[in-house]
Amino acid sequence: MLLDLPILEKGSFYFIKDGNTHFILEDKTKRGLTIKETSADEKLNVKADKGMIHDMDGIGHWVVIRWYFPKDSYAQSKVLEHAEAMEKKYTELRELTCPEDD
Repeated sequence: MLLDLPILEKGSFYFIKDGNTHFILEDKTKRGLTIKETSADEKLNVKADKGMIHDMDGIGHWVVIRWYFPKDSYAQSKVLEHAEAMEKKYTELRELTCPEDD
C-alpha cells in the first residue's frame, strides 16, 4: 500500500516515496482526492494517478495526484528536481493569494 512506503524526501507540498521499481512523487495538496484514472502524464511522460477537481463554475479539471518515476530511468535527484519545482510553484501561489502582513 502506498501509505506504508518509506518516505525518501518531503517538502511542504510533496512526498517522494520509495516503491519497489518506482520513485513515487505525491502532491500533498491532492491528498484525499479520489483517483479517477491512471494514465501517462503528458508533461513528464511517466505514469500518473489523476483525479478531478471542479472550479467555481462547476467545470472539472484533471489533476495529477502522484507520479511514478521508473527507477531504471530516473535518479532520485531528478525526481527531487520535479518536486522542488512543484514546491516553488505552490509557495509562490500561496504568497500571491495569502500574503502575510508585515
